[in-house]
Amino acid sequence: MRVSLFIPCMADTLVPEVGEATARVLGRLGLRLDYPQSQTCCGQPAFNAGAWEDARRVGRQFLRAFAESEVIVAPSGSCVSMVRNHYPRLFADHPAELAAARAIGERTFELTEFLVRRLGRTDLGASFSGRVTYHDSCHLNRELGVKAEPRALLQAVAGLELVELADSERCCGFGGTFSIKFPEVSAAMARRKAERIAESGADTVVVCDPGCLLQIRGFLRRRGSRTQVMHLAELLAGKAP
Repeated sequence: MRVSLFIPCMADTLVPEVGEATARVLGRLGLRLDYPQSQTCCGQPAFNAGAWEDARRVGRQFLRAFAESEVIVAPSGSCVSMVRNHYPRLFADHPAELAAARAIGERTFELTEFLVRRLGRTDLGASFSGRVTYHDSCHLNRELGVKAEPRALLQAVAGLELVELADSERCCGFGGTFSIKFPEVSAAMARRKAERIAESGADTVVVCDPGCLLQIRGFLRRRGSRTQVMHLAELLAGKAP
C-alpha cells in the first residue's frame, strides 16, 4: 500500500516532530510513503472564519496535491474531518471539484483510525514506562467517531499504565481561531482540563491533534507542571519519557 502523508500546517510549522513520528510509525509497518510537496493547508481556519472563497482556494490546492494518492493519512482528526466532512459543503456549488473532494475524502484517514480500522493493528511493538491518560479531541471524537481506537493502541503498549481522564470529552479550549477570538474562555477551559489531568495522577497526557497538544502543553508549562504532553504518534514511534 502506498500512503501519502498529510501533515497539517500547524504540525509542520510548530510541532514537526509529530509529522516525523507519524512517518516512522507507518514506515515500520512496511508501507510505502510519499509526501506531496505541494500540500499546504486544508483550509479549515478560513472555513471556520466564514471566508469560504479563501478556503476554496486552499482546498483546491489540497485536491491537486493529493489527486494521485492511493491513501492519505494525517496525525490530526481536525484536518481529516475538514476534508472528509466539510469539503462537500465547501464545494457544493462546484460539481467538478465536489466529485474530487468526495473521492479524496473517502481515502483520507486520521492516523489511529487508519491503523486500527483499515490495517487492523493495535500492537505496534511500542513500549513506554509510566502512567498515561488520554484527552479526546473534539473533531476526532465527535465528527469522525474515533474514540476507542487511540485507547486500543495505548492499551497495547508494553509497560504503559492507562488511566481514564475525567471529562475526557470536554474541549481543551483550543478550537483553532476560537482561542484567539475568546482567549479568556479558552484559558478557563484549559484550566479545567489541567485540573482533571492533575486529578488523574498521570505522568503523561496523550493527544491526537496538534492543536490540543499546543493548548494543553502550553497551559501546563505556564503553571510549572512537570506532566509531559505528547502526540500518540510520538509515543508509538518510541519517544523517550
